[in-house]
Amino acid sequence: MARRFIPLTEVSEILDISSAQAYALVRSGALPAIKVGGRGQWRVELAELEAYIQRMYDETRDFVHSEQDRT
Repeated sequence: MARRFIPLTEVSEILDISSAQAYALVRSGALPAIKVGGRGQWRVELAELEAYIQRMYDETRDFVHSEQDRT
């Protein structure tokens, strides 16, 4: 059975960012996550991570197009 949730350490590896940056994405609400377990460890649903990545592609595409329109 495929995993549904991953810890922030894996999120940071997948996105090639620091653990602090991954935590900031979650705390800001940019990347939805849940806290689980007695120690309240953060977990990100793989579908939410993929949706976040797609949003970043969309935002980047829009940014590039808007920059091209200025020239």
